Amino acid sequence: METKRLSDCASDLLEAAELLKNGQVVGIPTETVYGLAADARNPQAVRQIFAAKGRPADNPLIVHLADIRQLGEIAAEVPPLAEKLAERFWPGPLTMILPKQAQIPEITSGGLDTVGVRMPSHPVARALILLSGAPIAAPSANISGYPSPTTAEHVIRDMQGKIAAVVDGGACSVGVESTVIALESADTVRILRPGFVTAEMLGTVVPHVTLDPAILHQLQEGQAVRSPGMKYQHYSPHAHVILVEGTWNAFADLVQQQAETGICALVFDGEGKDLSVPCLTYGSDDQEQAQQIFSKLREFDDMNAQKVYVRAPKPEGIGLAVYNRLIRAAGFEVIQV
Repeated sequence: METKRLSDCASDLLEAAELLKNGQVVGIPTETVYGLAADARNPQAVRQIFAAKGRPADNPLIVHLADIRQLGEIAAEVPPLAEKLAERFWPGPLTMILPKQAQIPEITSGGLDTVGVRMPSHPVARALILLSGAPIAAPSANISGYPSPTTAEHVIRDMQGKIAAVVDGGACSVGVESTVIALESADTVRILRPGFVTAEMLGTVVPHVTLDPAILHQLQEGQAVRSPGMKYQHYSPHAHVILVEGTWNAFADLVQQQAETGICALVFDGEGKDLSVPCLTYGSDDQEQAQQIFSKLREFDDMNAQKVYVRAPKPEGIGLAVYNRLIRAAGFEVIQV
């Protein structure tokens, strides 16, 4: 099929909504990354998402809502803590794992009896959910394992001929996928995947916030996943990515020693001017780094990079989300210098 590029004008949104109603898959913008949207209740439509991405079937999808009143249609139980968190952080980049209603098929939930739910803040995403009349399953709109897309152009590159349409809603403002949490008790949440909503932010609502070990460490073979982004190598360009922790001088010495054809570096703003290898920068603070990380990783493939040494951000605040994406892009290959 030919993948149609639509704008965010009213008539194009109506066309995209009709495609969703008819069981088609549409690339849509959210504040985090672009998603591959389909009716979350329609197993045939959801299967098309998995086929387009080449996504493993045990990797659950997140269901997106436009109105808090839809939550009861998706979640079999909504604890008081979930209501508090929704009031504070929705619409926005926070996903909660909740017991699912029977109408959510196993393919959407990755075979689990729970489902991830969030309400995006992007006006185009919310408009399409309302116009289609359906909760939308929408994982990142990239080939599975490749860096997530933050522009419509990224989606077109990955999905041309695989999905019905892409709605161009501009560049994503956050740049990394939502924070995913599990409600462990009435006063404790566990972060399964870090994002823009940080542990410190959650701590203003919840007395106890813990980090799942899988955020920074590889899951063991056969271990079940509770959230997208926990099990498999993700976010990787074709180039071999190596994450480097340490001072700038030590990083620069390492890269200079390795300098040869195909070697590149990804560093912070203001660095890299004296490196003898091709170099890209990805911001000066954690918010800028989150916005830029996926587009920069994709850019290295345009440069035909073979190996990329990446300056590791501090794994704190939003930087934890960036570090989490990079350690997976590197297949957990980290050098200390």
